[in-house]
Amino acid sequence: MPAPPVVIVLASGRGERFAASGGTVHKLRALLAGRPVLEHTLDAVRASGLPWHLEDAGHPGMGDSIAAAVRATQGAAGWLVLPGDLPLIQAASLRQVAAALARQPVVVPHHGGERGHPVGFAAVCREALLGLKGNQGAVHIVRSYAAMNSIADIELGDIGCVTDIDTVADLARAQALLDARAAAAGLRT
Repeated sequence: MPAPPVVIVLASGRGERFAASGGTVHKLRALLAGRPVLEHTLDAVRASGLPWHLEDAGHPGMGDSIAAAVRATQGAAGWLVLPGDLPLIQAASLRQVAAALARQPVVVPHHGGERGHPVGFAAVCREALLGLKGNQGAVHIVRSYAAMNSIADIELGDIGCVTDIDTVADLARAQALLDARAAAAGLRT
């Protein structure tokens, strides 16, 4: 069995939109169900059983953060790029993206027609990822592999892959989704 990819959890952003929307703490420290947003994300990463790396050194842009995390994990078989502000992501979704990397060098998850995270990159993408800079992230790498028909678009049944926290309203929406999830689980027991 091939080595699994490393989940790169990006936690370097400034969270300016969250502050502008009325947030009084950094969005990753904002409380969701009594716990910080980032802790919810890390719980799913830990539960996935995949190796992981937290990139929280305060880089100027997403591209810089991804490149730093890839440098820190250079021996990896691949990477799943997961922003730290996706507190509802499910461990099974991380495993699905990781499994799809065995078939294509780039994996892009979707939910309900919306592009989500984590985006997966096989080891063949290492040099391109190391060259990232600025705020663009890895979008141009995804586009180049899509142009070569070397991308897997997978539909996840996980709204958590598209539920990021950029504003106070996003946090309230995530809380409502979490409450609905808990209520549904309570009805099934």
